[in-house]
Amino acid sequence: MPQTPNAAPAGATPPAAGVSATVHPGSKPRKRMPVWAIVVLSVIAALVVFTVGSCALGEGDPTAKTVGVIDIDGSIGSDPGANTPEGLLAQLDSAANDPQVAAVVLRVNSGGGAAAAGEEMARYVADFSKPIVVSTASSNASAAYLISSQTDYIFANEASSVGAIGTIIQLTDYSKLLDLLGIQVNTIASAESKDSSYGTRPLTDEEIAYYKAQVDQINATFVESVAAGRDMSIEDVQKLATGMAFTGEDALENGLIDEIGTYRDACNKAASLAGLGSYRVKNMGSDDTDLAALLAALLFSESKTTNESTTTILEGAPVNGQLS
Repeated sequence: MPQTPNAAPAGATPPAAGVSATVHPGSKPRKRMPVWAIVVLSVIAALVVFTVGSCALGEGDPTAKTVGVIDIDGSIGSDPGANTPEGLLAQLDSAANDPQVAAVVLRVNSGGGAAAAGEEMARYVADFSKPIVVSTASSNASAAYLISSQTDYIFANEASSVGAIGTIIQLTDYSKLLDLLGIQVNTIASAESKDSSYGTRPLTDEEIAYYKAQVDQINATFVESVAAGRDMSIEDVQKLATGMAFTGEDALENGLIDEIGTYRDACNKAASLAGLGSYRVKNMGSDDTDLAALLAALLFSESKTTNESTTTILEGAPVNGQLS
C-alpha cells in the first residue's frame, strides 16, 4: 500500500503530539551542522571575498606589485608607530626589503613635534631607495613637513595646513607664582645657568641670548634641508620660514607642495613613479587581513595609474635640519 505523505513507516515510533515529521524509508535523519563548522566556513568565505577583491587591484594577478602606505599621524617623536624614528625606520625597511612593494605613500597628519626626531626621520626618508610620495590629510607642519620635504612628490588638499617652517624653545617662569604661594626653591647647581630651564627664576639676558642662538642654528639647518629636498634656493625657503602654516592652495603657489590631490591621487602617483600599470595597497604598519586593508582594497578596486608624465625625482641630499 502506498505510504501516506508525512507518515512514519511501519514499526517507527510515532512523533509526539503536535509535532510533524517527515521520514523517508531507508534514510537517516539529518544532523545539524556544529556551530564551530559554521564559523570556520564563514571565515573561509570572508577570506575568499577579500582575496578576490585584492586580486582585482592587480587585475587578477596575485603577484601584482604593491604601494605600501605608512601613516604619520600624531606628534613627531612622542606618539607611537611611524611617528618615532624607530617606528618609521622599521616600516621603511619593511617596504625596502619587500620585493612586492614598488613604492610608498606617507599619509601625513601631524602638526610637528621634536626637533631631533624630525631630523632623524627626514634622513631615513631621504635615503629610501624606492619612490615615495606624501598624501597630506589635515596637517603637514613643522617637523612633519621637514620629513615630507625629503620625498619625491607632495600632495595636499586645498584646506590642508602646510609648512609652518620655524623653530621654538619655550621656557616658563613660575617664580612669581611660587612667591605668591610662599614656596621657596633652594637650588644647588654646578653652574649658574644649570637651572635656567627649570622655571623657578627669570632668565638672564645672557641666557636668553644663548637659547636664541640655539633656535637660530636649528632653524638654519631646517631651512637648508627643505631647500635641498624641494630643489629651492635657501633664500626662497627663508622667505617662507615665518613659522606660520599655509593652506594647501597657497603651498602649491609657493612651491612647498607639488599638487592638490587626494590619498588616491598620491597612491596613483607613487605607482606611476614606480612604472606600475596596476597595483595593490598595503598598510605597512598592520596585517593585510585587517579591516584597514579590506577598506583599502574596496577603495582601490578600480584604481589604475594615470597617463600623466612622471615628475623628476627630487635630489635626496643628506638632511641636517632640525625643528620643533
